[in-house]
Amino acid sequence: MRKINEIIVHCTATPAGREVTVQDIDRWHRTRGFRCIGYHYLVRLDGSVEDGRDIRLSGAHCYGHNLHSIGVAYVGGIDADGQPADTRTPRQRHALRQLLADLKGIYPAAHIRSHRDFANKACPCFDATTEYADL
Repeated sequence: MRKINEIIVHCTATPAGREVTVQDIDRWHRTRGFRCIGYHYLVRLDGSVEDGRDIRLSGAHCYGHNLHSIGVAYVGGIDADGQPADTRTPRQRHALRQLLADLKGIYPAAHIRSHRDFANKACPCFDATTEYADL
């Protein structure tokens, strides 16, 4: 198994309320030249969690950090005006926190970070590093 030292939180940068699946993102990422979806997990609007890229494989979600990280994305991140916004549903908030807590249980040395900590982006449209500092 890979050594995991970061769990990096992302959004799909899609409009609030628009459902997106792992299959959708897989198709988008393949169009961009990836071999498959770059995220390891996706939290959908209803709070369900879908597996993405095999956890044993390096992700394709955060340049320079993929080898030793897990990529977790939630569906949303864009408001009705097309601007970055925290669009998480209550179910997504709960499911994302639970998923991250579960991953920290498996990888206790991993730090939970926002994608925006490493890239000039709004992603994930809230400060995941601060919000999940207690995990």
